[in-house]
Amino acid sequence: MGRIKDLDEIKAMVRERTGRRNVFRRAQRDDVVSVLANLSSKDPELWARQWARVAAPYEERGAELENLGKFAEARQAYTQAYAYYAIARYPTPHTPGKLRCFRKSLDLYEKAGKYFDPPLQRIEIPFGEETLPIYLRISQDGQKHAVVINFGGIDSFKAESYDYDDGLQAAGLATCALDMPGAGECPLKASPTAESVFSAVLDYLETRSDVDPQRLAIMGRSFGGYWAAKMAYVEARRLRAAVVWGGGAHYFFQEQWLRQSTNAESYLMDHDIARWRLFGVDSLEALVKPWAALSLQDQGWLDKPSCPMLLVNGKNDLQTPIADLYLLLEHGTPKSARIFPGGHMGQTPETFPTIVKWLKTELIQSRYL
Repeated sequence: MGRIKDLDEIKAMVRERTGRRNVFRRAQRDDVVSVLANLSSKDPELWARQWARVAAPYEERGAELENLGKFAEARQAYTQAYAYYAIARYPTPHTPGKLRCFRKSLDLYEKAGKYFDPPLQRIEIPFGEETLPIYLRISQDGQKHAVVINFGGIDSFKAESYDYDDGLQAAGLATCALDMPGAGECPLKASPTAESVFSAVLDYLETRSDVDPQRLAIMGRSFGGYWAAKMAYVEARRLRAAVVWGGGAHYFFQEQWLRQSTNAESYLMDHDIARWRLFGVDSLEALVKPWAALSLQDQGWLDKPSCPMLLVNGKNDLQTPIADLYLLLEHGTPKSARIFPGGHMGQTPETFPTIVKWLKTELIQSRYL
């Protein structure tokens, strides 16, 4: 198990990620300086309060601008407030303050989403006795659209698909964001049968007159890449393409890797807690057995047919073993792959554009080849 970072190390990583990576991509440097100056401990409630403090003025400004009919400016203010509430609940809403901030992040994201192009729709899909919330963005132009189902991992919930959704939309692809099992608002914890949430989304999309059911794809990021890989097998006939971006398959789920990678040097904080919460357990020891049960090799999927897959990762990933990418390549239906320099997910300026280009080829251009 990796070493838990001290407060100064956490602050240094936040500074390095400001304006660049994951939930900190939209953070403004002056606001970050203010927050970090007031963080005197690693108390998660203090973390939540300080980020909520800098979120509040943007939330208020958004409401003022909306009342004035300045919707583009209101969208920007609401989006900034959302970004800070998302940081406030990061990486997982395991305390009362973080849970309040998680709910606020969704509220602000949905307020901003009214002014996206195309607008954001929050849809509650019936799922047993519960509902499965998704965020759908699809042009109402009378056409049938290709849709990419997009989701993150243990700390990146459906609202954090925002920038990826924008990139996909710019390529002419509609988007559907949701939380993977155990994360955000997903009604199921992670388990060997939790892929049913994604099948339910496919069922719903196929009912819509504005969706082309022959052009549905899935893109999972980080831990979410595991579910994209599994769905490529489970729904091989209904999915046209699957992007496995930084996801595990088998070696990731071995006890040795679990212990080695938890609290990896590349992860900011509370990596262990975020992983536990996916499965509803409260310790690393309790996680070992349900974690191992997700192995695609042990479940017998690897040599079964799959839809076209693109496998992407960084060659020096400390959170997901690169060996899993090669394992997927060595079995079953031939696949595409791209390994980038760097660590988890291989995040370079070329990575996401490469993925978008591949998806566009599979979903749009392949119709004319």
